[in-house]
Amino acid sequence: MATRREFLGATAGLVGGAAIEVGPLGPQQPSIGADRFDPWIEIIAENLRHNVEVTSRMAGGRRIIAVVKNNGYGLGLAQVGRLFDAHPSVTALAVVRFGEALVLREAGVGKPILVMARTTEGEAVELVRRDVRLALLGDDAPDFCRRVAERAARPVGVHLYLDTGMSRMGHPIGRAAEWVAEVAKERVRIEGAFTELTEDPDFDREQVGKLTALAEQARGRGITLGPLHAASSAGVDHQPETHLDLVRPGFMLYGGLVSPEARDKKELRAAVRLRARVVRVEQLQPGEGVSYHRRWKATRPTWVAALPLGHVDGFPSGATKGCEILINGKLYPVVGSVSASHTIVAIGDQPEVKVGDLATIMGPDHPSVHPDTVASRAEYSDYGIYFHLSPMLPRVVV
Repeated sequence: MATRREFLGATAGLVGGAAIEVGPLGPQQPSIGADRFDPWIEIIAENLRHNVEVTSRMAGGRRIIAVVKNNGYGLGLAQVGRLFDAHPSVTALAVVRFGEALVLREAGVGKPILVMARTTEGEAVELVRRDVRLALLGDDAPDFCRRVAERAARPVGVHLYLDTGMSRMGHPIGRAAEWVAEVAKERVRIEGAFTELTEDPDFDREQVGKLTALAEQARGRGITLGPLHAASSAGVDHQPETHLDLVRPGFMLYGGLVSPEARDKKELRAAVRLRARVVRVEQLQPGEGVSYHRRWKATRPTWVAALPLGHVDGFPSGATKGCEILINGKLYPVVGSVSASHTIVAIGDQPEVKVGDLATIMGPDHPSVHPDTVASRAEYSDYGIYFHLSPMLPRVVV
């Protein structure tokens, strides 16, 4: 079992315990400091760890398949993958793209990885050789597994992906019994079976019942499907009847609050900060405006500060509807327009900030800059505020 020290040690890129800047091409020198103006993202290791423990507790102590799709919910796939790999409550990681699984293995993730998607035969062979689990869902799964096992020269580890009513992906549950029996005849290791929930509580109970009935039917034929899993973050949060053997959350692990009840508990902690440094401070006179269309104009002598980030970095254009930015422990309103690469804040009558001061655009450090608050004020998606963080920004684990 990993200790807290071991977990946090996994955050540093394994170079002397120091945080490592990680850009699109991988780890680079630790260089995010006072000499950097450009924006960056901080991944808060302790908050990720805390969220895993809260999630496991909410799921009755069940172990977790951590979903790290979409670039680790925007935080950075390799970085969060290593962090979850070090946590004892995480039994596996799940992605939805072939390339994501390769990134995790290249990053040193050793735990089981599940690709919850259809793959080509060539991709499947590569994944099996890297000890990645496949999700089976097509009618051709038995023949597919036979060919993959032959080419990879080893058994194929799989989870059976069942469609119990969401009608998006998976093998239709109504004709799955014989399909399962045919798959089981091949050179496979069935390590689990899963479905996706619609987040309609009554219907989700029906879905879970169909999955467990299939597992029981298979057991009667001498076929063990392994651990069953269905619950996403929403299921973990408020549908305990969907928890089954394992839970499969994503958003809540990163601090996203998936329901009003979770929001009230305030148990989850945002695990991401978006930061930059002030690049310009000037005083505007009455009538002078800022940015495109001069949507905001000073009504009295007012100091403003410019930050070198905008909607291309993931800060929503709607931030001018009430978002604030934290600089030197004080909040300042976003004004004008959020452009692709710049954001302006109104400082006030006095030049309280200076060029080079550190700004927190989003993070857990104050309720007004919490990602959920930013999303709410900007009239933006809670998920989008994470997912749309630019993959080009460097990530540093702190």
